[in-house]
Amino acid sequence: MGVAANPSRQHQVGESGFKVFSINSCVTARNPTDFQPPFILMSGTTVTASLAGSLADVFSLAVVDNETGLLPSEDCSGRNRTGDWSLNVTYQVNISRVTVHLNKTPHLCTENLTSCCSEEPCVLEALQVSACHGLKVVARLLIQAKIYANTSLGNMTGKTEDNATVIPNQVFQPLGSCPCNLTAGACDIRCCCDLECSSEMKQLFSGSCFRGVFGGDVNPPFDQMCSAHPGSSAPDWFPFLCVQSSLDNTPFLGYFYQGALSSREVSSFKIPFQTIPGKLFSGYKQGDPILNMQNEYFTIPQQFLAGQCARNAPIAFLRNVEAKCLATCKEAGSSMLDRAINSGTGDAVKPQVTKQIKLNVGSCAGTECRDTTFAEDYTIIWEGKRIIEIKVKVLTGVICSEEVLMQKFTVSFVSVNASSTEELSGNPGYQVGKPIRAANLNSSDLVTTLNLWKPDGKGSCASAGLTPLLFGLNSVSGCIEEVDLKDSCSQLRENVAKRLNSLVEVSHVGKRGNSNASVLDDWVEIIRLDTLGPNTNESFENLKGTCPDIPAHLNIQIITADVGAVEGIPQQEILGVQLSFSMVTWQVQCPIICEDKTSTLPISVAVQFIKIPVQPPVPMTRFQINYTEYDCRRNDVCWPELFYPLTRYYTGEPYSHSLAKGLVLVFFILIGVVLSVPWRND
Repeated sequence: MGVAANPSRQHQVGESGFKVFSINSCVTARNPTDFQPPFILMSGTTVTASLAGSLADVFSLAVVDNETGLLPSEDCSGRNRTGDWSLNVTYQVNISRVTVHLNKTPHLCTENLTSCCSEEPCVLEALQVSACHGLKVVARLLIQAKIYANTSLGNMTGKTEDNATVIPNQVFQPLGSCPCNLTAGACDIRCCCDLECSSEMKQLFSGSCFRGVFGGDVNPPFDQMCSAHPGSSAPDWFPFLCVQSSLDNTPFLGYFYQGALSSREVSSFKIPFQTIPGKLFSGYKQGDPILNMQNEYFTIPQQFLAGQCARNAPIAFLRNVEAKCLATCKEAGSSMLDRAINSGTGDAVKPQVTKQIKLNVGSCAGTECRDTTFAEDYTIIWEGKRIIEIKVKVLTGVICSEEVLMQKFTVSFVSVNASSTEELSGNPGYQVGKPIRAANLNSSDLVTTLNLWKPDGKGSCASAGLTPLLFGLNSVSGCIEEVDLKDSCSQLRENVAKRLNSLVEVSHVGKRGNSNASVLDDWVEIIRLDTLGPNTNESFENLKGTCPDIPAHLNIQIITADVGAVEGIPQQEILGVQLSFSMVTWQVQCPIICEDKTSTLPISVAVQFIKIPVQPPVPMTRFQINYTEYDCRRNDVCWPELFYPLTRYYTGEPYSHSLAKGLVLVFFILIGVVLSVPWRND
């Protein structure tokens, strides 16, 4: 063939599943810009080689003359001097990828299928690929094609061997058609797909066959399928998402083939219960959703996420709600006011609805939307773990059908023992999420709350509303204060401090959620750290547009602790409240001469709850400080806990049982020591 080769080294570089081998030439030195590999022994229909670091832009393919066996002359014309082979070149950055493909189908050498492919190859040719830059050859690739018409190419000729194993497509079915067939030559009990089981044997366990993929049955739909009906034990969130997929796809393979996610067409708020007839459950606890007599959530529209409203959000027991939602004519109607709710002990409580009609202002050019709900105010009277009474005030009216209405919904829980409509924040300890009680004990003002800003769309402090500071929830609030450029720095400090102090216009806060204003021991005084000192450096104030030491941030630190328990529920109290300011240097954000007469200053307030133990922690010993390797809290290996099962800290089983097992273990260790080699030699 005119190609000197040494087939001692082989590398698989081909495609399409065929083996391709590269061979070493007698040439010891190699040009760094040659093809990789430079020599290929080809046994399939396609081979690929790469040329890196070369400026070659023309590639030519030629076939060695079978009569003379000489390589063709170097050719930079870019033509393929053969009709049976094709050359394809792709470029990736500075790498040229050359692919040579056989266009014709290898035919069998002889009519006998078994003796053909072991005697002589059906394609035996030598090829040369020349890479040129202009008219100069920069690299050559030699290919020796030695192709047999074996069974791998049988599909190309339309012939296959009779004993060929066909592997099924794993996308649609598992590899084993009968995974429960574990015993060869015998019938496996309960394996209905086992072909070695006779019909008489299958009748013995036909009703107890292995289900699912282990039993070879992948057609029963699983619970997440949209076409399947979930059982009664499914969680409340289960009906909202399901998988749309063919039954030929099995989830046991790890993925779904051409599937999709969607919401179920029929979703319900019904909750399955396994209850005793005549009694639902023992009552509500804080945070439990309130149910009606049909075991459905008692819902109202509520805000969630980035301000959007859920039209059917459950009402949680002892959780007050205040929400504003946009609604159209179709959405602005009451839906659950006529349904009795469950009191928590199985009794029905009918809401007492009082309706007020709002006069229609203006006229509609089109149709009117009547009986529109503008606001709903729920007052739920409770005692212990049950609901006593529900009062609902509904404001309705008429709007135009094309208008969008802002609805308001409020839910307030009032204890049956409350002497007035005053809202408590716990009894006796605070409940998380309830407003902190505050008051000025030096005046006759009623109990109020600490406040945070509730900015409007503009974020201005002048138009921002107020919202109560809630117990146990760390919060950050802020707004933008307008600054008059004519004011001095002292006036700016005073205005900002006044704005921040307006959030805390009280002298005391309640220790407990039911603190009484007439009992002095129920209140703790607010500690104010006066950081607005009069000794401000006046030299900085002479700089136009710059004011140092501006109290732009208010820090509220509230210290809490668990001081007991009522019916096993920890009761939290407030032990102290401290206010402090953080200073900033304010500077006008404009050129030397400001065209506007006002500027802005962002101010903020942060609330931090610090929970401390009632009893001070036990101080560390000198041994614990110096020898940290024996501290189980700071090391992965804890040697002091080697005998942990024998201590009283182990609660996996009764202490007497673990002690007895430990003594038995020690007994066997002693027996082993006594019967060991040194003792036996004596």
